This record gives sequence, structure tokens and C-alpha cells, in this order.
Amino acid sequence: MRLLLAEDETALATWLVKALAQNGAQVDWVNDGRLVRRSLKATQYDALILDLGLPGLDGREVLADLRDAGQRLPVLVLTARDSLMERVGSLMEGADDFLAKPFELQELEARLIALVRRSRGGDRPAFDCGPLHYDSGTRLFTLRHEPLTLTPREHAVLRALIQRPGEPLSKLEILERVFSDEQDVQPDAIEVLVHRLRKRLGDSPVQIRTLRGLGYVLEHTP
Repeated sequence: MRLLLAEDETALATWLVKALAQNGAQVDWVNDGRLVRRSLKATQYDALILDLGLPGLDGREVLADLRDAGQRLPVLVLTARDSLMERVGSLMEGADDFLAKPFELQELEARLIALVRRSRGGDRPAFDCGPLHYDSGTRLFTLRHEPLTLTPREHAVLRALIQRPGEPLSKLEILERVFSDEQDVQPDAIEVLVHRLRKRLGDSPVQIRTLRGLGYVLEHTP
């Protein structure tokens, strides 16, 4: 999942970015409500984690701004204001879910997965490209109904590609999605991982194609 976190508590945000990344999510963080719309214009996200007590533009104003603009991105409100009025008010104003601080990471992840699942109209967040299937609940790839064995980095790159099948991702975009917390990873590493993934996919109709000047795209050739 690609997530946007709008939270002004630096310690909490830093922990959340790292903790969610360990379970396969790519999280971008902003600490000012005025930066939310700018981030949404620049990047396509699966969900927004929104704190109500933001500087610049508070969470309620951010939420109203998004819904007035017709933005249907799933929004999970995260706040210390744990009262019935706050919960009801947030949901009535367009939030999809509400979680009060303090919270357990497992519950946050479960709620996010449920939000993304509902937004896609499926029973669980899953992605397909021909006979290649990825279940984000189990975090397993299968190819022609057989488990596909991958290294952690191969898994991360293929996950980024299958989440946008038919859409090219540049080396930089893959680096940002997969290795955002690893400063020493070079773009050439993506070439190596793509080469390995092509071998893993073998003679299947699912292939990773290079588009000059654009990046890599995962495609199914019938």
C-alpha cells in the first residue's frame, strides 16, 4: 500500500513510517495540513492517515477540502480526541474510519487494509496480472496458482509493479517505494532486481518490459 500520513507529532510519525514500512507499506509523511492536497496531486495513494490536530490547516478542514473536491481517497482519522462527538463528527464529515490515540499498530494496519479493500470493491486487497497474483493479506505471490519464491527485495519490487500493472514506474519511483529508508541503494540495483525477476517469471505470459525514458512496466501478454 502507498499511504500518506498527515501527523505533526514527529516521534509518532517517524515510528509509524518505519513500522508500516516493515510490513510492506510505503508511507509519505507531511506535518502540515496545507501540504496534504499538494501531496495528493503529486502521488497516487491508497489511503490517507489524517490527524485532526494539524497546524496550518486542521484535519477537519483537510477532510472537508478533500470531499468538497470530490476526492474519494479512503481516510482514516487518527486523533487523541477520543469522544463520541469526535467519532461521529469525523465520520459524518467524510472520514471512512476513526482510531483514537494511543493505539496498537496491528489494529491500525487491519483498519487500513479493510479501508483499501472496501475502496476497491473486493473481499481483500489483491492484485492480478494475468496468471500472476498477489494477496496483500498473506503477502504471497503465486504464478499459475503455484507459490513464487522471491527474495525480500525481489518481492518488494514486484509488489510495486503489480500494484500498477500496465503503468510504467521509473527507477526513481521504485527506489522511493521500495528502498525509501536505505540511502545507500543505487538505481543500478533496480536493474539487477528486474533481471532476476524476469528469470523468476520465466516463460510465463507475465513479463517486465522496459520502456525507454519511462521505466519498467508489468504486462500480461495473452
